[in-house]
Amino acid sequence: MASQPEQSPAGGYKKEIVLVIGLCCLIIGFLSGIIFSIYKTPAGGGATKVATGQQEAQAGKLTDEQAQHLLQLELEVQKNPKNIEAWTNLGHLYFDSDQAEKAIAAYNKSLDLAPNNADVLTDLGVMYRRAGNPQQAVASFDRAIQANAKHETARFNKGIVLLYDLKDQPGAIAAWQGLVNLNPMATAPNGQLISEMLKEMQDKKMK
Repeated sequence: MASQPEQSPAGGYKKEIVLVIGLCCLIIGFLSGIIFSIYKTPAGGGATKVATGQQEAQAGKLTDEQAQHLLQLELEVQKNPKNIEAWTNLGHLYFDSDQAEKAIAAYNKSLDLAPNNADVLTDLGVMYRRAGNPQQAVASFDRAIQANAKHETARFNKGIVLLYDLKDQPGAIAAWQGLVNLNPMATAPNGQLISEMLKEMQDKKMK
């Protein structure tokens, strides 16, 4: 490495401080992106599941085993187009490999056969959002809530899309209030109670 001109101690301290501040800003921005992400329905139910930064970083990647499974499922739905489970699992693999349009098609095939699956409807909503169609995402979350009024993930994700994509703060507040009414202890990914988030939003509106 080329030698650098000497700096006075004061100048060196200032440079270090600037670097530390810049690093802190980057970390805060990264964490904000995680906190206000949208979540896939966990296997087996409607409780909100927090997606970690590692999971986000791995989106779009499949293991060799998963890739092989995906090929098997693609062949299976060609041979047996009424196999609901195969269409659903195919949608999940497209979801995990960040193939939104293919996931949407697979989930819709599954829903053609079993239209009231709230978990699939919620995951479909996530894919619509990822594909740049927030209105359709909200419609999917509404269908999930209609199919299962206690589906917390659908309610949380609906609020996220309304607030951040459609800039509909009253709608987001209503969605999250419904979640709090259902589960007063519901929390955001950072551990903050949704009820506290609602109070902060309402306080800001009053200022």
